[in-house]
Amino acid sequence: MPYELTGRLVVGIASSALFDLAESDRVFREDGEEAYRAYQERNLDVTFAPGTAFPFVKRLLSLNDLGESHDPLVEVIVLSRNDPDTGLRVMRSIRAHKLPITRAIFKQGRAPYEYIPALNMSLFLSANEGDVREAVAAGLPAGRVLGPVRPDDEDDPDLRIAFDFDGVLASDASEQVYQREGIEKFRDHEVAHADVPHDAGPLKEFLAGVNRIQRREEEERRKNPGYRLRVHVSIVTARNSPAEERAVRSLKRWGVRVNDAFFLGGIDKGTIMAVLRPHIFFDDQQVHLDSTARTTPSVHIPIGQINEVPPPGS
Repeated sequence: MPYELTGRLVVGIASSALFDLAESDRVFREDGEEAYRAYQERNLDVTFAPGTAFPFVKRLLSLNDLGESHDPLVEVIVLSRNDPDTGLRVMRSIRAHKLPITRAIFKQGRAPYEYIPALNMSLFLSANEGDVREAVAAGLPAGRVLGPVRPDDEDDPDLRIAFDFDGVLASDASEQVYQREGIEKFRDHEVAHADVPHDAGPLKEFLAGVNRIQRREEEERRKNPGYRLRVHVSIVTARNSPAEERAVRSLKRWGVRVNDAFFLGGIDKGTIMAVLRPHIFFDDQQVHLDSTARTTPSVHIPIGQINEVPPPGS
């Protein structure tokens, strides 16, 4: 029987998001591909240190203890630009860190994002900006990791995930109104359309998958009152009243939910992240990520007009 991915929360991860590859990247840039291959061969048994997304991935995979060992709730698959030879160090490092990741695709020097739909992935994380932009342009749920490699607190079993709203969970259609016409017209537009749900954005299905795991946690707590819920989801958005109502109603109409909502109205998101301490935060605007990435593993979703790259010399 084939291994079925439907119904699981499937995340794709590039080695550049999972591990700290700063030294490997330096060798590749400065000395070229052959030197890079020789470097990885010499260091085959040297385990890569954790990267920005490592604590998030580790905690996500730990939720498989809610299911049967042969039927995990979460599947993480490596999608890599390495070839199979240089990818060996990645897989050995995964085993050394005791991460239950056994599936991988290695595409020698080529972007692997085209396999996202075939593998039922609702999220792909990479540090390669070009790969992420191409994936998002193709309508795929991809993000570029930014920010610190934060030490993993082994005494804290929780998984805290935070999302911006517009351009992440929802489309950027309302953001475009704000960019064209300003804050007052944006608020008027949102009030006039409060009963009209937003079109879903790139990570709505990822949130739906996280919600499935949260429902499984709630089932576990009903059976075992001592069970402590581990997954906590927040939205942290620049929206404020009266524009919050359409966002809340949209979540409900989509059949998804969050535990907490921060409607900040322009307050620096970085100050909130320092207290909230999510293991990962998703936003579509670099201006917010410049602040959050100082303390928080962050992910840039380069969607829409605000993320269009200007032509050289403009």
